[in-house]
Amino acid sequence: MSTFLWVIFPYLSLAVLIGGTVWRHRYDKFGWTTRSSQLYETALLRWASPMFHFGVLFVLIGHVGGLLVPKWWTEAVGITEHAYHLMAVFVGTVAGLCTLIGMALLIARRRLTGPVFAATTKNDKAMYVVLAAVIVLGLWATVKANIAGGGYDYRETVSPWLRSLFVLQPDAALMTAVPATFKIHVIAAFVLFACWPFTRLVHAFSAPLGYLTRPYVVYRYRDPSGGLRASRPGWEGPPKAPSTRR
Repeated sequence: MSTFLWVIFPYLSLAVLIGGTVWRHRYDKFGWTTRSSQLYETALLRWASPMFHFGVLFVLIGHVGGLLVPKWWTEAVGITEHAYHLMAVFVGTVAGLCTLIGMALLIARRRLTGPVFAATTKNDKAMYVVLAAVIVLGLWATVKANIAGGGYDYRETVSPWLRSLFVLQPDAALMTAVPATFKIHVIAAFVLFACWPFTRLVHAFSAPLGYLTRPYVVYRYRDPSGGLRASRPGWEGPPKAPSTRR
């Protein structure tokens, strides 16, 4: 079971993530969309969407830094373990709460706004369940281990294990002593990766980076008095033929 959970299952999840994304891009380009519902409601979306997306961004940055950057790298630049721990717990908890609140508002908007709820598919509902589970489990693990408990340095176990997967030398033994809350969070995250290509989350791979370098859109103004004849309101009808009577 240990080999399946910490070696086989992660590789299966990543294979589905990569293969599913390639398949979706090749055979379902028209479905590669978030199916925006901004047209139906904007008041709540104006607050919920930035809170959720910026929260996810900071959570992602924190995970990349904590899982992929070795511990001795941060110590080499003068960041002590205590300083890193305080920063990670504070920023991670705030970012996780913002993400959770933003997602709760998005779900409430989707349920309470009729047209938005009508456009919600079963796939969307399943995606929200898995995504919410990952976020809640991550916050639970952080609070239980580092705020309610005596603290836990996941960079000694989870981080080396994850990096061992990428260098194709998986070491399942590193996950043996990891607290159960962290283990459940990791498993849920890999379930989310496997579901990712088949949900609206796939739009995250289409960041609009082209906006940074594309030329300006040129709008030209047409002077209504510059034509051969004066414009007329649409309700006046066609012009009358000139009279031939003398």
